[in-house]
Amino acid sequence: MKQSSRQTGANRGGLWIVLVAAAALEAISCIMYFTSRNAIRHEAEQRARTELRKAELEIDVHAIEMETAAKALALLAERHIDQPDSIFSATRLAVSTLTANTSMAVAFIPDYFPQRGKYFEACSSRFSEDSIYTRQIGSKDHDYTQMEWWQNGFVHDSCWWCEPYLDDSGSQTIVVSCSYPVRDRQGKVVAVVCIDMSLGELKNLSDYLQVYPNSYYSIRSSSGVEIVPVPDTVAGKKYNIFQEEVDATGWHMEIIIPEEELFRDLNHIGRIVGILMIIGLAMLILIVWYAGRSNKRLIESTARNRSIENELNIARKIQMAMLPTRFPPFPDYPNLSAYGEVIPAKEVGGDLFDFYIRENKLFFCIADVSGKGVPASLVMAMTRSLFHSFTSYLDSPAQIVTQMNNALSGEGNDENMFVTLFLGVLDLASGDLKYCNAGHNAPVPLTVIPNLPLGVMAGYEFQEQEAKLEIGETLFLYTDGLNEAENERHEQFGEQRMLEQLAISRERSTQQIIEDMRQAVKTFVGEAEQSDDLTMFAIRLLRPSHTSEDHFSLVMRNDIQQIPTLAEWIEMIGMPEELNMPINLALEEAVSNVMLYAYPGKSGQVLVECVKSDRLVFTITDSGIPFDPTQQADPDVTQSAEERPIGGLGIFLVRQIMDDIRYERKDNKNILTLTKQL
Repeated sequence: MKQSSRQTGANRGGLWIVLVAAAALEAISCIMYFTSRNAIRHEAEQRARTELRKAELEIDVHAIEMETAAKALALLAERHIDQPDSIFSATRLAVSTLTANTSMAVAFIPDYFPQRGKYFEACSSRFSEDSIYTRQIGSKDHDYTQMEWWQNGFVHDSCWWCEPYLDDSGSQTIVVSCSYPVRDRQGKVVAVVCIDMSLGELKNLSDYLQVYPNSYYSIRSSSGVEIVPVPDTVAGKKYNIFQEEVDATGWHMEIIIPEEELFRDLNHIGRIVGILMIIGLAMLILIVWYAGRSNKRLIESTARNRSIENELNIARKIQMAMLPTRFPPFPDYPNLSAYGEVIPAKEVGGDLFDFYIRENKLFFCIADVSGKGVPASLVMAMTRSLFHSFTSYLDSPAQIVTQMNNALSGEGNDENMFVTLFLGVLDLASGDLKYCNAGHNAPVPLTVIPNLPLGVMAGYEFQEQEAKLEIGETLFLYTDGLNEAENERHEQFGEQRMLEQLAISRERSTQQIIEDMRQAVKTFVGEAEQSDDLTMFAIRLLRPSHTSEDHFSLVMRNDIQQIPTLAEWIEMIGMPEELNMPINLALEEAVSNVMLYAYPGKSGQVLVECVKSDRLVFTITDSGIPFDPTQQADPDVTQSAEERPIGGLGIFLVRQIMDDIRYERKDNKNILTLTKQL
């Protein structure tokens, strides 16, 4: 009877353990789910707005290119205002300078050239790369004076974009047109330049706006006319809509993302976690039940415990998959070297390191959750989610750590677990480092204010610190699994051995530093069993984006798709506003030549540098085959379009915009220097 009572008490105690564990897991899982959901929504919004801004920039660049071509054609037409044959040559020359297939025309007021008839519209169209078709399309049947673009060309003294229409004479497709007035020698508007942008070309420019497989996008004119229409949505579905305006044309772009598309991966992971939780709880019930049985049952329970270890190993693999695994992590940032790894112990643990780049700043952290097992791994996952959530819109390390602490100190922390964490924000351009420490080991070579760990006290005020990461200096972060690693005599590896090993490896790469440290610990520990997870993370700034307030640099791959990034970089230089567009045009032409001719059929990099003083000195450097663009002769604009070869206008435009252009071949590199006086 007494033994039965003890068995019943043990069963009840085991049942309470199961219930408490289930409640804790459920609470933590709910917090993780809703935190992750908010983080995913915010990340999707940031991604959509980033892609919209990129698309807006690309359309702006394309529109500005066409507006520039329209103004250039107007200038040529004004020079030959009384020579109708030269007008044909001018349209052909202008079309040949553009990269896209389009049509350009100069339409004169009726009876301006009586010998040519009442309607005179000189038009050149390019339907393929090497085919330009020039003709006179003005006629009674094609009365361009009734067209919106022609009428507004007289009203607006600048480039003006019309609504979409079917052009059955020029481009022979649905287009939007940019018009610009042409004046005679007395300043009177006598003609209008028209350049067409086909909707098909515009759709190709915007294809990457489909940021998710089942998302939609559309482009509307300033008056609401659909340029790229959005497909019909499904009734009853929820959608997220993000909008952006194209500055050059006044058009509106929007991305439409179904709600289910945003959270598909999260829901899938939630189902997996739910299944694992059910399995884990079921196994826990079995363990408690059999713990109160006889020795035979205890032996059977031991066998089942081995099965639990296998499940924990699976959980460890899932946990490790959440950490960064790709190195080098950011190919587009050659000035950043970073490497890290987690060397797990046998149990599921709570070590964490993570990082990503936002707005040219590296957000990174390293953390260690108190305790071991599944609760520690769940808190680790929650900590990682909070890191991504709050760093997506906050820049201050102290504010980020404060928000993370408040979230972890709430009611969901039923196990009273805490997290030691170090969080930093590194400006990749200047090397300025802001950081906040929450009870974690001080990274080498920083000094830190300890502060409290996360999850100990809600509302605690964390103190922020600042430092400077010099070029070539390594920032080494680690958890206590490194300095507290023990050998068979229970001696610890210690900080002194760690510093000595760092001094030996200081000239090596970040990956080699981590590997050398791992080998040093392995040699010291010997056959002793690892008792704690070991996490290490190293960061080194190889080269800043610019070295002073007057020197700027930009590294680009030899990919024409990267050309739009020049406009953002030029704005960062801070030159007079009236120089932005011509300097951008000159650099686009020069860099495009390098990408097309210096690296034929292979990958490479192009370095663009600017030194700003009383003048602007741009240096374009590549390691491609020898190529001197200054040897290209200027095109003879007096020749007819049929006599003059296609192309050649790019370097001519560069010479017209810049005050000096020079080329040299040095150390197996092409160096092109462009100078502009301020």
